[in-house]
Amino acid sequence: MSLNLQNKKAVVAEVSETLSTAQTVVIAQYAGVTVESMTAIRAQARKANVYLHVVKNTLARKATEGTKFAPLADQMVGQLIYAASADPIAAAKIISDFTKANDKVKIVAGMYNEQMLDVAGVKQLASIPSRDELLAMVMGVMQQIPASFVRLVSALKDKKEQEAA
Repeated sequence: MSLNLQNKKAVVAEVSETLSTAQTVVIAQYAGVTVESMTAIRAQARKANVYLHVVKNTLARKATEGTKFAPLADQMVGQLIYAASADPIAAAKIISDFTKANDKVKIVAGMYNEQMLDVAGVKQLASIPSRDELLAMVMGVMQQIPASFVRLVSALKDKKEQEAA
């Protein structure tokens, strides 16, 4: 569907606004992906607060002008899907998981912390546990500590009782 000038400006403004708060952007080729797969990935992206859209490359290049994501413009060739997130890991994780579930999707590049990322860099970023996963790990460890302490005190008490008897 062709966009008129006003709609193109609106798309550029929307993408620019998203990029202003984003920490990470990942772009991937999606040629040959089914509608059902795209619908599923979009639902996952919404849950993770990831901006995930197919945008014309010329409009995406224009939206990145003057932002920290401007170096990605050279990579914007072909049928691309754009993922951006304020969470440093979420966009990389969503796209990386999408490539695992669908062999037609290929990561092109990404940017995090003003650093260009190749395919390996995006996958490495995606492998880092998210904030919620890290908090869950910490809570698990914190729950283990009191139980271990109680068992230690109980063992010491039993040992003292045995020595006294």
